[in-house]
Amino acid sequence: MKALALAVALALSSAVHATAVSNPPIPAPADVAYPGVLKLHVDATDLDHRIFHVREEIPAKPGPLTLLYPQWLPAAHSPSGPIDKLAGLTISANGKPVAWQRDAVNMYAFHLDVPEGASALSVEFDFLSAVDTGQGRYVMTPDMLNLQWYTVALYPAGHDASRVEIAPSVTLPKDWKFGSALDVDAAADADGRVRFKQVDFSTLLDSPIYAGRHFKRVDLAPGAKVPVRLNIVADAPEYLEIKPDQLKAHQSLVQQALKLYGSQHYDHYDFLLSLSNKMSGNGTEHHRSSENGVSPEYFTEWNRQAAHRDLLPHEYTHSWNGKFRRDAAQTAPNFNVPLGNELLWVYEGQTQYWGYVLAARSGLWNAEQARDALAMVAANYADNRPGFSWRNVQDTTNDPVIAQRRPLPYRSYQMSEDYYSAGNLIWLAADTKLRELTREKKSLDDFAHAFFGVDDGSWKVKTYTFDDIVAALNAIAPYDWAKFLRERVDANAPPLDGLAAAGWKLVYTDKPSEYQKHAESLGKMSNFAASIGLMIASEGSKISDVRWNGPAFKAGISPGGTLVAVNGREYKSERLVEALNDAKTNHAPIELLVKNGELYKTFRVDYRDGAKYPHLERIPGTVDRLGAIFAPK
Repeated sequence: MKALALAVALALSSAVHATAVSNPPIPAPADVAYPGVLKLHVDATDLDHRIFHVREEIPAKPGPLTLLYPQWLPAAHSPSGPIDKLAGLTISANGKPVAWQRDAVNMYAFHLDVPEGASALSVEFDFLSAVDTGQGRYVMTPDMLNLQWYTVALYPAGHDASRVEIAPSVTLPKDWKFGSALDVDAAADADGRVRFKQVDFSTLLDSPIYAGRHFKRVDLAPGAKVPVRLNIVADAPEYLEIKPDQLKAHQSLVQQALKLYGSQHYDHYDFLLSLSNKMSGNGTEHHRSSENGVSPEYFTEWNRQAAHRDLLPHEYTHSWNGKFRRDAAQTAPNFNVPLGNELLWVYEGQTQYWGYVLAARSGLWNAEQARDALAMVAANYADNRPGFSWRNVQDTTNDPVIAQRRPLPYRSYQMSEDYYSAGNLIWLAADTKLRELTREKKSLDDFAHAFFGVDDGSWKVKTYTFDDIVAALNAIAPYDWAKFLRERVDANAPPLDGLAAAGWKLVYTDKPSEYQKHAESLGKMSNFAASIGLMIASEGSKISDVRWNGPAFKAGISPGGTLVAVNGREYKSERLVEALNDAKTNHAPIELLVKNGELYKTFRVDYRDGAKYPHLERIPGTVDRLGAIFAPK
């Protein structure tokens, strides 16, 4: 029997090996136009099931053909195309089924043979969008949807995506309105179908749609030759109300961005903004638009929403940095060729910096809010990144592939995509160094204008390398910029020196700033990372993160449990603050009762320094470069 089992196992192994060996090759993309124009229609009316029904017509000639589902998503910097949500794939030609075979190694490729006499394929499938938070972003609700074309399209292998032409259309629920960078080719049919002008496949995937029952479009560049629009969908109509000063700040964002960059690389730009607790939040860049999702009270509770207001400046900046000017490794001939992430500390890090700067200059933040936001970033790196003991900013550029934004057990020690916020600090240091070298006559503004502002009106991607960045900085002020940047990107230490060079220092008090209070409220968590080393969810009191080797960690507390009580009393965030401050004088350990599954355990935390909340304080006798950086132009 053992001999028979071994023979069967060997036979099965040989069969699997034979299948892999005989797997059809996937044609490499070539700079050759695909013959004919694809047609793509998406029925987005199945709100109850949250399903997008897809039908494609793909011109094809008889013979082998491989169709690809987009895998490498530029804005995600990772191979995260949601292939798991594709279902019901059927292919036919001349009304007869055509068999397809998924590639045995590349799950995003589908092989088939186009039959003799056929000139086109009919492709149908469903995209089953998330119905539970564990399945990904909610992109469809009873009142709005986010149609991302990369989720609902197959395209032919063997051609650069920019050489594949496609005519898209969509059917939306009755009376819904939408925003998109796509241009409408014809008015809606009687059945609600909207047809868009033909574009290449790359442009299509870069042009998502936000649509909804409650919709408002606002002009952010009145009288300008190049339109910039804010397209808003909301959970309810009352959330669409915008006060004049709020509108002015968003219009000022456009003005300040154009003063900074001195160019526009689009014929029109459409902010897509969802105000929702039902559709998942988002922040995704595109060349002529951006996807942005915040809480519904973004306008109606303006004073409590400051922590959301650097999102639009960040994504808008990406039209210049990331889309028009792009890291050479972030360009690929199609969406199934791997991307390189080595310069994400420029692509995302400098964009994060300009997001803060433009939020301040436009009035989306006042000066105090801008400083408080920066203080929280600085504190995170001063006290909550022990992961620098074994990693550096450069290594975190691998995280989109390593972690793909999945939850991490010990975020402070593992680190993840720190090129965003650490990159923010690196570029603050670069800005202050430019100002110092030129006696305040030049700054990173000059770099942005010279580097991103070239070729006004052009949409053609202009790539950059590390050497290009260094050369552009040297053109502003000669210096060893390669060493300057690499010392900060490659160091096993956080890049905090720019703050002092800007004339400010990080300090702690026992009271949080108004900005931090509202940021914690929006994030639904309480941040005790700088003190006892805990992050605690507001709902359910779950311990979401524990600072590696911090006081709570040393006491034995791990993420995942529920904080039940503080010193024998039911946990409330204010009670933990009180306990932290009391421990400064009573010298007794803080007792935290934590529930893990069915186990309750009391941990005694030896901590004496009280509540700690970050703020920035001026360094006497120094130049206030930070004030100059945040000042409107």
